[in-house]
Amino acid sequence: MAARTRKVRHDDETRKKIQTSQLINRLTDHAFGKVELDNSQVRSIEILLKKSLPDLAQMTHMGDADQPMEMRIRWAGE
Repeated sequence: MAARTRKVRHDDETRKKIQTSQLINRLTDHAFGKVELDNSQVRSIEILLKKSLPDLAQMTHMGDADQPMEMRIRWAGE
């Protein structure tokens, strides 16, 4: 295979997303028994994920029953 003539450089945001996905993959592999992790490793992954992913359990959406929100999705070209 030929070597790349241009090096691919990721920006900081892309690097963070890649690192986060690697942590998620590692934790998923542990959950399905593919990889064995000790308690400190699981806890470390949990702490790092809390810093990089929003906690969706904390989010709430409140609305007015008399004026419900309407959402419209338009595709390009419409």
